[in-house]
Amino acid sequence: MNFFDLHCDTAYECVTRKAGSDLDRGAWHLSLDRGNCFDAWHQVFAVFMPDELRGDAAVAHYRKVRDYIYRQLELFPDRFGLCRDAQGLDDGERAGFCGAILSVEGGSAVAGSLDNLRSLYDDGVRLMTLTWNAENELGHGVGSPVGGGLSDFGKSAVALMNELGMIVDVSHLSDAGFADVVELSAKPFVASHSCSRRLCPHRRNLTDDMFGVIRDKGGLVGINFCREFLEPNGDATAEHILAHTEHFLSLGGEKIVCMGSDFDGTDMPDGVTGIESIPALYERFLKANYPESLVEDIFFGNAKRFFSAALG
Repeated sequence: MNFFDLHCDTAYECVTRKAGSDLDRGAWHLSLDRGNCFDAWHQVFAVFMPDELRGDAAVAHYRKVRDYIYRQLELFPDRFGLCRDAQGLDDGERAGFCGAILSVEGGSAVAGSLDNLRSLYDDGVRLMTLTWNAENELGHGVGSPVGGGLSDFGKSAVALMNELGMIVDVSHLSDAGFADVVELSAKPFVASHSCSRRLCPHRRNLTDDMFGVIRDKGGLVGINFCREFLEPNGDATAEHILAHTEHFLSLGGEKIVCMGSDFDGTDMPDGVTGIESIPALYERFLKANYPESLVEDIFFGNAKRFFSAALG
């Protein structure tokens, strides 16, 4: 089978909590060894930015995790490659390695500088989650007590991201910030790892209206495997992943919904131990009488088409 996943925190975990463990062994949920079961595999690797880091400290942290990823490219050239454009995606599939897309989870990495944002793009960053949970230079996350939207700098950053071809990610963004992105972004955007607020009323999840806007703009929504986003009491199983997917499909999401696991960034539901569980999850969808063509789109095709067009 093929797999395209919109979010993992594995690189951050390897740098900060696994004593620099290389990607062949990875962290708790994902590694190159555990992901060798796929015919084609594209993985978005996020540089997670803790909310307490700002300014020079944030830039230094970003560079530390970026350099770790660069080092893995050198260590495993036959197993791991960075996809900067659509050709890179195709090359990775032909070569049979994990085609990585570099992302940043938290715009504090640019420290309020558009020049730094350009540097991120030059580094290979092709997707940026504008905030984590708190406020940063770009705007307010879902946990900001102010509950505001994008700052003036954040609005300028979205415009530059559109110009560069860096994908805007609204996961973790406040509702007001989401509305600002809807108004400002000339290009489709994504919620890389978010579930349905209708099924689980967590502030990190999307309302039906939010999903509809992303759908109508031709974006993507990746289903997050986080227990607390799948089920209000956190008593989640793999069946809840199907339930949230089915809800978004009922809203016309056949070409929009995909997977955004959040591997190594959250607690997994019962029935999911890590990336090695994906083939069994794929089979669960088939046993639920989803057409195989639709399951292939959810697990791979929708994201592949979107990123091929977005990266050019």
